[in-house]
Amino acid sequence: MPQNNWSSKRERQYRHIEEGLEQQGRPKQVAKEIAARTVNKERARSGEARQSSKTSTRDISSARRDGMRSHSGPGGRTKAQLYEEARKKNIRGRSTMTKSELEDALKR
Repeated sequence: MPQNNWSSKRERQYRHIEEGLEQQGRPKQVAKEIAARTVNKERARSGEARQSSKTSTRDISSARRDGMRSHSGPGGRTKAQLYEEARKKNIRGRSTMTKSELEDALKR
């Protein structure tokens, strides 16, 4: 997935992120995607990319954020995310369930 217009620094960064994610047990394709997105965001933040979104340039850096929005922390996924997954799995009674009830229903 490395791009032709990436600098050697960005190529190294991509490889480092990809290898780290694979060591954590992520599938190779997922690791490649996350690594490419991270490198592209860093390029946008530093002004290396031709185009960049406001969220890329104004948001905190990927390194500092370090998975803050991964929803794997103590709070886990939001109730809205759980509800959406329950809707996709067609779980009955989901509209009246609390967050913890949705979590329990999705574990079954």
